[in-house]
Formats: sequence, structure tokens, C-alpha cells
Amino acid sequence: MLSSALKSASLFCRRPAMATRCLSAWAQVEMGPPDAILGITEAYKRDSDARKINLGVGAYRTDAGKPYVLNSVAAAEQALLLKALDKEYLPITGLAKFTNAAAELAYGTGSAALDRVAVTQSISGTGALRIGGAFLQRFHASKEIYVPTPTWGNHGAIFRDCGLKVGGYRYFDPATNGLNLGGMLEDIRAMPTGSLVLLHACAHNPTGVDPTAEQWVEIQRVVEECEHVAFFDMAYQGFASGDVDHDASALRSFVAGNKAPVLLAQSFAKNMGLYGERVGTFSVVGADTAERDRLLSQVKILVRPMYSNPPVHGARVAGEVLADTGLRQMWLGEVKDMAERIIRMRAALREQLEAKGSKKQWNHITEQIGMFCYTGLTPQQVDRLASEFHVYLTRDGRVSIAGITTGNVEYLAESIHKVTKD
Repeated sequence: MLSSALKSASLFCRRPAMATRCLSAWAQVEMGPPDAILGITEAYKRDSDARKINLGVGAYRTDAGKPYVLNSVAAAEQALLLKALDKEYLPITGLAKFTNAAAELAYGTGSAALDRVAVTQSISGTGALRIGGAFLQRFHASKEIYVPTPTWGNHGAIFRDCGLKVGGYRYFDPATNGLNLGGMLEDIRAMPTGSLVLLHACAHNPTGVDPTAEQWVEIQRVVEECEHVAFFDMAYQGFASGDVDHDASALRSFVAGNKAPVLLAQSFAKNMGLYGERVGTFSVVGADTAERDRLLSQVKILVRPMYSNPPVHGARVAGEVLADTGLRQMWLGEVKDMAERIIRMRAALREQLEAKGSKKQWNHITEQIGMFCYTGLTPQQVDRLASEFHVYLTRDGRVSIAGITTGNVEYLAESIHKVTKD
């Protein structure tokens, strides 16, 4: 009888009077919107003009506009190759050699908190944020996390997919292209007591606007007074200023204050160039070693059904670089070199714009820090840059400084001047 019914259903699907094929179980699934960055890259690739510039990609480039494999990373890979290591699974929390070194890099050598830090390897910074969001959703009373306005485009999607509501607090001031500290502090004070607050540790993405040391003191004081939780996203340690300790100073100050609970998402994509290796950590600071162990046990329970355990190669590379004295010093020098190239390109762009006779203020280009710059360009000006001058960037005016070189900075400045002078 079952065979007869199946045969009848099959014939029903093929009847000419019906649809040409069986109805799909996924017919109700709508086409999703295209990724904004991917669209910029595709438009750039289609452009045949020799002067074209891609300022959308969030990855470091050399002054020749090429991807960069750090010498320290290449040397670490060669050393690992000679060891002929196996490809066995890592533990759920990853490679201890790497996670221990990564925690020390973030929290500081000799930090009293290191013994209390529950840390796990993650699928880069994105994976760390996802673990952190899931952890907060499961174990914290508040189910809403507040992020700066604007923030990295993936933050909202990550936290919403963890079951958290996503709120915002004022951060960027379009009038000055700088920090709206007053608005930020006012919004943090207005949050319910014990709220979850996401903070960019350094090199704020997408604006490049970081608080000063004095402003961080005020921010920390308000977060602590309101008994909020500080969740730091640190994707650019060392890449912002060239100094890994300076770039971690806000995180370390919060931890040393020992008043606000601290969580950290840490990435090695930018500062080691390990973009495709997906290397990062998630960590949470406990009150003592017993709490650390409880926290880590629950992190393992979250990770196990999420991806079981992390990939091994990138963690071995990063662990080798951080643990070997010679490679670590080489890497610190390379991070400084990358940061300084970005700083030089900021200065060159501002200098060229002013040399072109621009009447606009461009001081924010050099006052901002890190890979990205919020230029203040309007969507219409960005559209003109693409259509008339073959210069591609996101419509919010965000420029990836890594895409600027000594060979294209004058043309870029001329193009920006032409779309902004009216």
C-alpha cells in the first residue's frame, strides 16, 4: 500500500496541470541582502581603469598594495614543519601553549588576574564574540547588550543570533569626526544597573576614534559605578599604536580595578596577518581560581555543540610566535612597522588634501587611529568617487587606510578634493 501511495504522489508531482516540479520545502526563503563589503570588492574587480583603488577591504596591504605574510609567521611555520606534528583534535578549549600566551599578551605579563582567567581558543574574533554572547545569554540576568553607535557591522548580527537584544550608546560625533564622550557617558549612566556594555579596546571599527587615556578613566568610572559588565572586543592589539601594551591599557585598567566584570574577545587576524587561519580567544575573568574553573567548564559546554574543538594550524603558528623569544621580538617589530605605515598614510593623505587647496578640515584623519578612518564623506560623494574616479569604499565614508599607498595617495586626495569642494 505504501509503494502504491508513493507512486501516486510521484505521478501527482509530474501532472502537466500542476507546477512543473514539486513545491520546495524552502520556497518561503527570501533572498538575503548582499554583503556590502563583498559588493565593493566585486565592483572594484570589474573596473578596468588602471587608477582604481579599493578602500573597502579590512585587511593589511603593503605599500605595493599586496597581502603581507609576516616574516615571524613564515619562520614559525617552517619551524613547525620540521617538527612533523600530527593533525589530531585539539581539546575543546584549544591549544594551551597558544591560549596561555594569548592571555598573557592581553592581560599583561605578571598580571595578578592571569590565574583567574578562563580562556578558550576561538574561531578568531567573530567566534570569540559568539561564544561570549552565548555565555552572557545563558548566565547573565541582562539579556540586552549595548554597543557603540556606530560599531562593526557584524556585532549586532552575532549577538542577536545568540538570543540577546542589541541596544546602542552614543559614540561618534559627526560634527567633529571625533568622540562624543558626553553622550557616551550619559547613555551608559542611563542603562539599567548591571547592563552588558561592549567596548572596543583600541582602533575602533569603523570610525578609528579611540578615547584618550583620560577619557578611558571617566568611562571606567561610570561603568563601575553603574555595576555594568564590560565586554572588550580587541581585534587590533599592537596594530593601532604599534605598542601591544599601550593598546591593551584600557582592558588592563578595568581588570586591575576589579570592580566591573570583564570579558574579552581577542583576534590575531590583523596583528599577525592570520586572516584565513581564524585564530582568536574568548576569556572571562573570574573572582578566584575556583570560579575560573566553573566558568571554563560552562564555556566547554557551550563550545562542544557549537564546533566541538578549534582548528590546530593557526594556533600552533601564533603559539610559536608568542612563546619563542626571537620570533616574538621579530613579530613585535613587524606589528610596529605595520602600524607605522598606516600612520604615515594618514599623514600623507591629510597633507595631500591640504596641498590641493581643500577648505575642509581634515585633522580627524590623523587624529583617528588604526586601520579605518571615518572621513565624513556623504553617500553621494562616495558614489561619485566610484563612478567618476574608480575609488571604492563603503557608503558611510569609511576608508581602509591599508589600501592607501605612496603610489596612489595623491590621486586619492585629488579625487576626494573634487567631490568635496562644492
